[in-house]
Amino acid sequence: MDVVRAISNYQFRLDVGEKLFPDGTTIEVSKRTGKPKRIYLDGKLLATVRSNDGLIALTFEGAMKLRTLLPSGSFRVIVSDDAARFILKGKSLFSKHVLEADPKILPGDEVLIENSKGELLAVGKAVLSGCEMGKFRRGLAVKIRKVGGGALRES
Repeated sequence: MDVVRAISNYQFRLDVGEKLFPDGTTIEVSKRTGKPKRIYLDGKLLATVRSNDGLIALTFEGAMKLRTLLPSGSFRVIVSDDAARFILKGKSLFSKHVLEADPKILPGDEVLIENSKGELLAVGKAVLSGCEMGKFRRGLAVKIRKVGGGALRES
């Protein structure tokens, strides 16, 4: 448990590990490597630990939980309404559709994608830095991995 909390504290550059993964969190460990693989809370998958770099990849459930723990604007990318409908279909986010992004985002960071109303749409992996997002008229900004639930999809 301490390892997963330490990874999240490192990855999100804040002391969020204990709140993101409280006591009662279940960690599935790889039989082959003995390293953390999947992280569950109350039977819901919150995150997986990426085998290539050992960092955390959040599910949408995990992103919603993290969102409540981070300061406003941290690790967030705000997208245009035009782009929101494509993101809800799992399409990648291109730079020209970014309205605002946390300038502290680095390529490879796990980011929360929100619409202009502040609703969480998806979670993905940044391809560009937060400073670059929205400034380029071409190019991929975020690879979308997990998309939000039904209520948002219908809007």
